[in-house]
Amino acid sequence: MAEKLETATLAAGCFWCVEAIFQRLEGVKSVLPGYSGGHIKNPAYREVCTGRTGHAEVAKIDFDPETISFKEILEVFWITHDPTTLNRQGNDVGTQYRSSIFFHNDEQKEIAEISKRSTEEAKLWPDPIVTEIVPFEVFYPAEEDHKNYFNEHPDQTYCSLVINPKVQKFKKAFSEK
Repeated sequence: MAEKLETATLAAGCFWCVEAIFQRLEGVKSVLPGYSGGHIKNPAYREVCTGRTGHAEVAKIDFDPETISFKEILEVFWITHDPTTLNRQGNDVGTQYRSSIFFHNDEQKEIAEISKRSTEEAKLWPDPIVTEIVPFEVFYPAEEDHKNYFNEHPDQTYCSLVINPKVQKFKKAFSEK
C-alpha cells in the first residue's frame, strides 16, 4: 500500500536553512525549496531577492503523517528559527525572509493557530511571535542550483557559518527524531 503523504509549506528565513533541517527529520519524505505568498507567476530567485514580488522563500515539506504529525513539524519550525523578527532571520533581511505558515486546509490552520498560541504561552522566545498564518495558494519550485544546497555545498561560507549551526541546534533539540 502506498504512503499517504501530507504537505507543509513553511517560511523561516533562507530556504536553504529550512531545507537542511527538515531533510534530517524522520517521517519527512521530501523537501523542496521554492517561493509562495507573492503576486507574480513563476518568480525567479533574483526577482524574489528584491522583495518586490511579495514571495517568501519557503520549503515544501512532504511528510508521512503516520510517522510525524503536522503539530510535530511545527514544533521543529518554532525552535529552529526566530519567529519574533519581522521580515528577517539574522543577516537575511526582507519580506522574502519572513516567518510564515502556509496552511493547506482548515485542520492545518487550526493546528497552526493552537501551536503558535502554545509557543507564545511557553515563552520560548522573549519577544512576541510575528509569524503569519496564511492560506496556501501556489508553490513555485526554486531553481535547480538552490535544491539540496547545504548537502552539496557544506564548506561554502554561508553553509558553515549560518546553516550548520542551525542544523546542529536541531540535532541537539530533536535527537530522537
